[in-house]
Amino acid sequence: ERYESMKKIILDCDPGMDDSMAIVMAVKSPEVDVKAITTVNGNYPVDITALNALKVLEMLGRTDIPVAKGMPEPMFREKPKDPFTHGKDGQAENFLPDPVTPLSEKHAIDMIIDVVKENPGEIYILSTGPMSNIAMAMKKAPEIKDEIGQIVLMGGALTVPGNCNACMEANISQDPEAADYLFRSGAPTTMIGLDVTLQTLLTYKETQQWRDLGTKAGKFLADMTDFYIKAYETTSPHLGGCGLHDPLAVGVAVDPTLVTTLDINMKVDVEGPTRGRTIGDETRLNDPAKTMKVAVGVDVPRFLNEFMTRISGLAAKAE
Repeated sequence: ERYESMKKIILDCDPGMDDSMAIVMAVKSPEVDVKAITTVNGNYPVDITALNALKVLEMLGRTDIPVAKGMPEPMFREKPKDPFTHGKDGQAENFLPDPVTPLSEKHAIDMIIDVVKENPGEIYILSTGPMSNIAMAMKKAPEIKDEIGQIVLMGGALTVPGNCNACMEANISQDPEAADYLFRSGAPTTMIGLDVTLQTLLTYKETQQWRDLGTKAGKFLADMTDFYIKAYETTSPHLGGCGLHDPLAVGVAVDPTLVTTLDINMKVDVEGPTRGRTIGDETRLNDPAKTMKVAVGVDVPRFLNEFMTRISGLAAKAE
């Protein structure tokens, strides 16, 4: 019965470290019923992202959640990978044991369509990687646009520079065409971009709390986050920590009041020097129907408290 009041979520991701933390946060949030995890080519090739999702679920003891492997490449063009930030295995070289749980036999695109159709109007699709699976699902079954409860995506940058170049964020960079398709689709979408995720920082102080617990899960989370912070010290030394990009998207799916949003119809540039830029769509500027919200402010102390409460609950788990 308790599922009735819980938010039903599909987590579409490309783990990746902050994706792994997002999986932990979603599964450890009592308000959330994770119906499926779908993985996409992004931080790593899709075979690795699917494996990493299974590894995290096995660590959490939640092998009841199906994992479906999705798009092995972007909708149109191949993009290079950057394994520097996340380590050789995508999880800070913790090398969790290989999972024994099999992947779902369904393709991620079909998993998304089926779960939405089984729960019309109720599914939150949480996107923490490139949007290839979601865009392809909407292409294959256009009617799901009106059956999705809400899409919450980590990606883009509206009021701050990008983290790939002056105007392009990493998840968008991997598949700008898919993001543009989604942004223009009219599906109800909230964009959690660098505007807010770079305000939610984790530092060595927080990771030391996990390490001090003396558990295997605490060590895994601390090692993974410290690795991520070290990458930030090279790329963004001015921040003093690592951005909680994907976990913030989970936080907002659970509690939309964590962020202040701007109602604006968006597009993604797919050509020329601004390819990958997320920007207001001038052709729909005066359209009274605004289908997208962009987060421009965030309640940092409240989110960090919620994040630490959920993650520390896992870290304290004795093995």
